[in-house]
Amino acid sequence: MGSQRNSLKTESFILSVDVGTTSIRCHVYDKEAQIRGSCRTQVQPLYPEVGHVEMDPDALWKGFITVVTGAVQDAGVQMYQMETLGISTQRGTFTTWDRDTGVPFHNFISWQDQRAADLVRSWNRSCTMKAIHGLMKVLYFLTRQKRSLAASVIIFSTQHVTFRLIWALTHYKQVRKAVAEGNCCFGTIDTWLLYKLTKGRVHATDYSNASATGIFDSYQMCWSGFLSSLVSLPLSIFPKVENTGHNFGSTDPSIFGVSIPIMSVMADQQAAMFGECCFDVGDVKITMGTGTFMDINTGSKPHTSVAGLYPLVGWKIGSEVVYLAEGNSADTGTAIKWAQELELFSDVKSTSAMAYSVSDSGGVCFVPSFSGLQVVAPLNDPKACASLMGLKPSTTKNHLVRAILESIAFRNKQLYELMLRETHIPITKIRMDGGVSSNDFVMQLTADLFGRKVARPEHHEMSCLGAAFVAGLEVGFWKSREELKKLQRTDKTFLPRRAPKVAQLNGNPNREYPPVPQSWERALKRSMNWYKT
Repeated sequence: MGSQRNSLKTESFILSVDVGTTSIRCHVYDKEAQIRGSCRTQVQPLYPEVGHVEMDPDALWKGFITVVTGAVQDAGVQMYQMETLGISTQRGTFTTWDRDTGVPFHNFISWQDQRAADLVRSWNRSCTMKAIHGLMKVLYFLTRQKRSLAASVIIFSTQHVTFRLIWALTHYKQVRKAVAEGNCCFGTIDTWLLYKLTKGRVHATDYSNASATGIFDSYQMCWSGFLSSLVSLPLSIFPKVENTGHNFGSTDPSIFGVSIPIMSVMADQQAAMFGECCFDVGDVKITMGTGTFMDINTGSKPHTSVAGLYPLVGWKIGSEVVYLAEGNSADTGTAIKWAQELELFSDVKSTSAMAYSVSDSGGVCFVPSFSGLQVVAPLNDPKACASLMGLKPSTTKNHLVRAILESIAFRNKQLYELMLRETHIPITKIRMDGGVSSNDFVMQLTADLFGRKVARPEHHEMSCLGAAFVAGLEVGFWKSREELKKLQRTDKTFLPRRAPKVAQLNGNPNREYPPVPQSWERALKRSMNWYKT
């Protein structure tokens, strides 16, 4: 028994934390990428006003400490056995703080927050933007540079940090004062955590997080001086941008009792992509969590989109930069949680059986636009409402549940078709993760609508694994990406039941799928522009 204990002491592990929208999770991974210990805690969003979504920085920090210590205890090992720490975080959620004291000037303003919606709309309609679009079209015509094409169609979104940060600079006097005194730090969640973990020694982010803010130039790989001067954002407040795999510094020994090197900082969707081993051009990852995020590996060049796919840095490791194109839609998990709180079902696992118990949704269409509509460029509408249409006296709970699950698969189809149309990249594989991927009905319907095989990993929390993989590669815990691919485990593969053109509704050969998405898209359009200002 004594020798076993000694061998346990020499065994080392990777610690990885994922800060999501609804929870903070920490896993302890061994050499086989098996989870040896876990801990999670809830994140409580704050809603100070209609359309405002915030998080308490101190509560987030305490939650981070709680899950790290809890996961190590759960693994039954010691903190000094942690070889490195990887961090994955939700994107676009930011705060600003005092450079000297480290005290935040305000709560985190969430990526879901709509306070800047009117500002975004007025900028998108402004003469300045029209002039920029026109000028960039001319430049593209003359130079054929894709950067000019991208700038000629750029539109701002509330999900990007840009205008929420402008709102904060406008509304918080102490932020403006700190900027004037050169004493203001801006950061997304990863930057704030690095600052806290290193006791203020490090003010940094990585390329994947920076590229998701909307203030980063993915072509030049730096903060955008042009955009910052256009909207009057002071570049002095921005963190240094480092590689995704990088020695960001070590945790202060006063926090966990030992000093742990932080070797990866990564945005959650890019981390999930890495965790799914989507290393090759044409690999697609779909994460169905609070929202749905569909990413395709576009290789060594950013994708220039004219229809709303967003070019992101997937990761920068060494000299290699991998770019992704991303489409997203909000409120995937939110819709299921809402249905559960309405007591349409008690256990989420039962929803698949409920949906299969009826042959169709009985003409019911559900539009899950709780935080506006962010599907694809032509249908981007922060004023859209969530809606249930086509209700009848004969509508049952099962019909409602089926309509809710169908809406998630229909949004997947929209994003997938946009991706095919836009990138012209042959799809090599599709892997789906996130909490909603545990629903067989959504997975199967997605495979049917795509007409392609989709795979679900054994573990749904890929962001944590991706950050662990990058950190592990940095310290030599794992030697190569080929080794990581061998560690990948698939829970289930879903094959399309029939060709999508003749896809029929479950058990009813006289009805076909196409009319259902069409009526759902009609419902979608009727839900638009509902909230007036």
